[in-house]
Amino acid sequence: MKSLKQAFAFMTILPIHLNEQLSPGDLGKASAWYPLVGVFIGGLVWLAKYGLQLIFPPLLTAVLCVAVWIFLSGGLHLDGLADCFDGMLNSSLPARRLEIMKDPRLGTFGGLGLLLAVLIKVAAVYSLAPGHDWIAILTAAALGRWMILLAGKQPLARPGGMGADFALGLTKASFAWAVILPVVLVILGGWRGLLAAGLAHLVALGIFGLARSRLGGVTGDVYGLIVEVTELVVLLTFAVQIR
Repeated sequence: MKSLKQAFAFMTILPIHLNEQLSPGDLGKASAWYPLVGVFIGGLVWLAKYGLQLIFPPLLTAVLCVAVWIFLSGGLHLDGLADCFDGMLNSSLPARRLEIMKDPRLGTFGGLGLLLAVLIKVAAVYSLAPGHDWIAILTAAALGRWMILLAGKQPLARPGGMGADFALGLTKASFAWAVILPVVLVILGGWRGLLAAGLAHLVALGIFGLARSRLGGVTGDVYGLIVEVTELVVLLTFAVQIR
C-alpha cells in the first residue's frame, strides 16, 4: 500500500499525504503501480471526454480533454519533454547540454517542442473514432508509464539524482507486475494496440540511443520525454484512418 500511495503521489496532483519519508529506491519500488496510475489518469480523461462532448463541439472537447490530462499529471512529463528539446537539440558538448536541461528557463527548442506536443495530442484526441477513444486513451496513458521502467534500466547521464534512486528500486517483480495492465490493454486494442505498442517501443529505443549519444545516458527529463512521446505514438496509431 505504501508503494501504491507513492506512485499516485509522485505521478499525479492528487493530495495524497505520505506519512513515511521516502527511502532510497522507493520510487523504483513504486513503479510496479505506474501503469495503474496511467489507467486512472486515462479513465478520468475519457470520462471527461464523454461528458464534455455532450455540451461542446468536438475540437473544444479535445482541447479540454488534453487540459485535464496535463492537469492530472501536473505537467510533470511535459516539463521533461521541454528540457530535453532544449538540451538534446543543442549543439554543445554533453556536459553543457546537461546544464541547459537543469536550467529552469524555457528555450526556443523547448517552447517549440512543448507547443507541438500539445497540438499533436489535441489533434489526435479530436481524430479518435467513437468507440475506440477509450481504449486509445487508456493504452496511451498506461503504456507511457510502463516505458518509465524501461528507461530506468538505461545508463545514467549523471550519478545520483532521481534517476539513480529510481533505478535502485527497480526489480524483476516490478516489471512483472507493471507489464500486466499494458499487455491487457494492448490486446483489447486489437491490431491497432499491437501496432501502437510495437512502434512505441521502437521509438523509445531510438530516444534511449539518442540520449546516450547526446547526454551520455538518461536523466529524469528523458523519463518525461519517453512518457509524452509514447502517448503521442499510441494516440496517433489509433487515429490512423484507413480508407
